Amino acid sequence: MRIHRFHVTPALPEELAPLKEIAYNLRWSWDHDSIELFRRIDKTLWEAAGHNPVRLLGEVEQGRLEALAHDDGFGVHLQRVLGELRRHLERETWCSRTFRNCADMSVAYFSAEFGLSEALPIYSGGLGMLAGDHLKSASELGVPLVGVGLLYQKGYFQQYLTNDGWQHERYPINDFSTMPVTIQTRPDGSPLRVVVEMGARQVAAQVWRVQVGRIPLYLLDTNIPANEPADQDISDELYGGDKEMRIQQEILLGVGGYRALRAMDIHPAVCHMNEGHSAFLALERIADIMESEKVDFAAARAAAEAGNVFTTHTPVPAGIDVFPMKMVESYLAPYAERLGVSIEELLDLGRDGSSDEFSMAVLAIHLANRVNGVSKLHGKVSRGMFAHLWPGTSLEEVPIGHITNGIHTRSWISHDMATLYDRYLGPSWTEDPSDQTVWDSVRDIPDEELWRTHERRRERLVAFARRALKQQLKNRGAANKDLQMAGEVLDARALTIGFARRFAPYKRGTLLFHDVERLVKILCDTERPVQVMFSGKAHPRDQRGKEFIREIIHHLRNERICRRVVFLENYDMTTARYLVQGCDIWLNTPRRPREASGTSGMKANANGTLNVSILDGWWDEAYAREVGWAIGHGEEYADEAYQDMVESRALYDLLENDLVPLFYDRSADGIPRGWTAKMKESIGGLSSIYNTNRMVCDYVTDYYAASAERYARLTANRGERARKLAQWEKYVSAAWHAVRIRSLHSSGTEEARVGGNISVWCQVALGALKPEDVVVQVFHGHVGPDEQIETPETTTLACEGEVEGGVYMFKGAIDCQRSGQEGFAVRVMPSHEDMCHPHAMRLIHWAD
Repeated sequence: MRIHRFHVTPALPEELAPLKEIAYNLRWSWDHDSIELFRRIDKTLWEAAGHNPVRLLGEVEQGRLEALAHDDGFGVHLQRVLGELRRHLERETWCSRTFRNCADMSVAYFSAEFGLSEALPIYSGGLGMLAGDHLKSASELGVPLVGVGLLYQKGYFQQYLTNDGWQHERYPINDFSTMPVTIQTRPDGSPLRVVVEMGARQVAAQVWRVQVGRIPLYLLDTNIPANEPADQDISDELYGGDKEMRIQQEILLGVGGYRALRAMDIHPAVCHMNEGHSAFLALERIADIMESEKVDFAAARAAAEAGNVFTTHTPVPAGIDVFPMKMVESYLAPYAERLGVSIEELLDLGRDGSSDEFSMAVLAIHLANRVNGVSKLHGKVSRGMFAHLWPGTSLEEVPIGHITNGIHTRSWISHDMATLYDRYLGPSWTEDPSDQTVWDSVRDIPDEELWRTHERRRERLVAFARRALKQQLKNRGAANKDLQMAGEVLDARALTIGFARRFAPYKRGTLLFHDVERLVKILCDTERPVQVMFSGKAHPRDQRGKEFIREIIHHLRNERICRRVVFLENYDMTTARYLVQGCDIWLNTPRRPREASGTSGMKANANGTLNVSILDGWWDEAYAREVGWAIGHGEEYADEAYQDMVESRALYDLLENDLVPLFYDRSADGIPRGWTAKMKESIGGLSSIYNTNRMVCDYVTDYYAASAERYARLTANRGERARKLAQWEKYVSAAWHAVRIRSLHSSGTEEARVGGNISVWCQVALGALKPEDVVVQVFHGHVGPDEQIETPETTTLACEGEVEGGVYMFKGAIDCQRSGQEGFAVRVMPSHEDMCHPHAMRLIHWAD
């Protein structure tokens, strides 16, 4: 039987027609006034529709729409929201004010997931939340950016627990017709589709569009009749399937996503790979440049690389996507032929040392102009993790930087807190959340107002948790007495700790239960009660993560704490908002340094919730005594059992001696003024830094602008400079074997004084190379206990002329700026004005 499908849309009265425009632009997701507009239509249905305005408009009674069409108050509200949307789309922006040729800095942002709203469930966790917030801030800042991802039929799983606490997964089907997505069409009105080679076969993908303020997000979907059933499933499930499925998804994202942009005549100057999932786009971009500019592989690679940015979010090798070489070979063989290179040359781009696996992160690093981690500590960890890709380069100079993550503040602030900020900070906190002077005004908020606002949020959190717990128990077929108890758990006035995140083993969701008896005493103090709310999902194949959840559920059977501790199933954006807005403490217990950044604590901070965390990720650089608490002092342990013992005791000590006493130390009017002072310091001191407006500004000024400029320079005149750079690199590589530092001399080391200098000179054999092809440097600084140079500096030696055939004298001096044990070494490296960084060729020779 063939089913002929058609779509029925609500018959919006003419007066309500703008509702469709508002519903299909996700700016509503970060605007409380827009959300309130939809809630006015039908509050109950708004909740039942999962905060999805498109579904709401499709299910609301026609009579209700007719009534609203004649409601003057609703009409005024509608026009106000519509006006704000259009002002957002039309106003002058930071990017246009800052960059004269802002439009030339076009960016395509590729990510496997985007967490924009509950209405678009194509995200799993922090990576998607960050990607969604990136787009929202790009819209506010006016960055000429488009997003590229996949539209999953199932998205990420929904979690439910058995009576024994074991996690199970269900995968509801996404109905695109009731989501804020539209089919992208060609100029003739036909649906836009692209074709991607998957080895020997071809797969078609439909392109959809999501509007995020002024930013378009393009999503690919293979679930179309033109494909074989197995290929229809490629975009079925986020992070689902085996390695074969994953590599197909990543080819679809990178290659298909890039082809979709070209099909729409979008030519980004910069392609930003948010994690390595999309790294195959770099190969497609090389092929595109080869064909459009008529250059060879080496020149096209140089040009493509100039416009690529790669952000790694993984602090451990196990977190990187890798595939068997034989599997990758079967998919890349057609590319090798198209690019005119051997399959081995392509495979080497993703080869990690001697491993027989193909690393997507290594591929991205090899083909990117800029590479970064997502916090200061993570940048350092990443340099250590990937240092072997630059043999001979000092760890400090490994070309991986960092841009610390942030949050889109308006998306995560409660309506109550936003109103308070409007009153005391003015509109600037929404227009420029990275302006520190704006947040300084937080200290002007009266303690009474701040505390009453926060108490209302805690009360709502407790009410939400009770409703959620009751529904969980109903789903498990619980007895009536258990359902009744669900309405009595928790205390809206008690110190409330939140722990909500992915349940990965390194995050240690059960650390709080390390000493149950000590925890019970803390929780059950009748005069100073404490309660804990847990939420989070384990990856479907992460058995240890599932066991952690099961362990917590078993602890909840302890009658002494069952009313003080709850686990909220199916952690999603709605649950996250209630928790970060209503908890008093946000707890984070990762094993340092395995947390790349972490953003949930930033969301909590913006709402006045105080952080208690291991010094890892963002908290390692954000922590100060006046803004929160640190568990430990940044130690790293080889013995995990010992670490758990030490750090759990440190956590209990903080709770018993600092947190609980401070929270319950009340003035005569019931206000914990020491606590509110810390809230103000935390909000005022951190909110201007840990937001995605600051983060996106950093990407634009530090990475996008430089990459776009370099890409334009190398591709100008049909890739003239890219050709010359590729030819020069080939010439240098062939001649490098003859490069040697033949003699090295210095004077002044015996009588070195602060303010003096050390003269250094050496003879360097360059073979067929010329002095202008290299840079000779003194690498110098303080010598640490490990006999390595700490915080090194470099001084370039000048060429004094040729002393004999192919041998040149280089001379210079290093200044003695501080006392202590100093040292130096001399090196020679290739040098060219069009290289992306001094270590790009991975060639270096050190003097003996």
